[in-house]
Amino acid sequence: MSKDIRIKKGLDIKLVGSAEKTTTSISLSSFYAIKPEDFHGITPKLIAKEGTEVKAGEALFYSKSDERILFPSPVSGKVESIIRGERRKVLAIKIAADTDQKHQDFDAKDAATMSAEEVRNHLLASGCWPFVKQRPYDVVANPNQAPKAIFVSAYASAPLAADLDYTLNGKEAELQAAITAVSKLTEGKVHVSVGKNANSPLASLKDAEIHKVSGPHPSGNVGTQIAKIDPINKGEVVWVITPQDLVVIGELLLTGKLNITRTVALTGSKFSKPHYVTAIAGAQISDIATGNLENDNTRVISGNVLSGKEVKEDGFIGYYDNQITAIPEGDDYEFFGWNKPIFNKISTSRALTFSWLNSKKKYDLNTNTNGEHRAFVVTGSYEKVFPLDVYPMQLLKACMYKDLDEMEALGAYEVAPEDFALTEFICVSKQPHQKIIREGLDLMREELG
Repeated sequence: MSKDIRIKKGLDIKLVGSAEKTTTSISLSSFYAIKPEDFHGITPKLIAKEGTEVKAGEALFYSKSDERILFPSPVSGKVESIIRGERRKVLAIKIAADTDQKHQDFDAKDAATMSAEEVRNHLLASGCWPFVKQRPYDVVANPNQAPKAIFVSAYASAPLAADLDYTLNGKEAELQAAITAVSKLTEGKVHVSVGKNANSPLASLKDAEIHKVSGPHPSGNVGTQIAKIDPINKGEVVWVITPQDLVVIGELLLTGKLNITRTVALTGSKFSKPHYVTAIAGAQISDIATGNLENDNTRVISGNVLSGKEVKEDGFIGYYDNQITAIPEGDDYEFFGWNKPIFNKISTSRALTFSWLNSKKKYDLNTNTNGEHRAFVVTGSYEKVFPLDVYPMQLLKACMYKDLDEMEALGAYEVAPEDFALTEFICVSKQPHQKIIREGLDLMREELG
């Protein structure tokens, strides 16, 4: 039986620059890059070397902790360079793409007839396993530990997020094949969340329990849905897969080819024409946004404005991302900005701010934090936008002073950095909440396993 989820605590940040529902197919980029930092917690061991010819789907590196977890090339071509940082840390593997793409053949499979072990081995061998992430810790899933449930969020509530009903339209066969396959990896249920009033391609899937979600952001965050449907207790594990990654898994099963092509939303006020494009994971930003991006004082973000990563125009889209956002850089300062009425910004406070008067107004916000970093100020504002049954400020402080027992007691197993993106946005102390939670979870994973 499905369980509808209605979120009351949260905040919708309405920005200028939502993507028009038209899709353009861009030509193949000259270069692609896979960045190991996209796979948090993974120490890469290289397979490919500079000059190696690879096919799309062929492994470039594997995880040091489990050599079965492979990370494939999204395109065929030659490994142009391996970019390293301090202590020879691998930062990126850059590939010069072939004009005519060649794919590694993994053979088509019938998901309905496969056993759980066959599904697991096929996902590992084909390089699809990195699409399966786990909670707690928000890292690539451990294939040796069975989850109590699998969660898929097909409802995107983040600012300017890609409309999943639009981007997944026509992908029903791939989605069903993937759901049928991954449902065999758990003795529990596959929980799929869709918008309450949406016409989602996932709403009629078999082998899944469908939930309808409504409410402000972060209602679309999978962490919010896990907390409302089947919370995580100590010793339990759940797996998370995004809908766009389910499409990749489904296409692999149906065709035998790994095709990491995504429908990417170009959003934000600095795009001349915000719309959708089809691009392969790891494509260069300049090729995706060619002729569309205003370069004057612009910040480009791979992902959304709350939890995405800043990239340069000559950088590459993140492996998991289906959105690129471009907004004004906030390098200007207002004289006495703290002491005058504010009409052009969003605030949860009503002190000299008026965004609460018009909830439908869209804003052209920049990256200015409008304040300086300082010690935590206890205002009670975090709880107004934080729907999980967790004390956010207390958990943040426990992570800062590294008290593992207190972190456990306060519910750290349930959270991921993105769950604290909104509290970071409204924080009057300008504390880096997501960074604090990430470091706390890394410490727990290292010390507690």
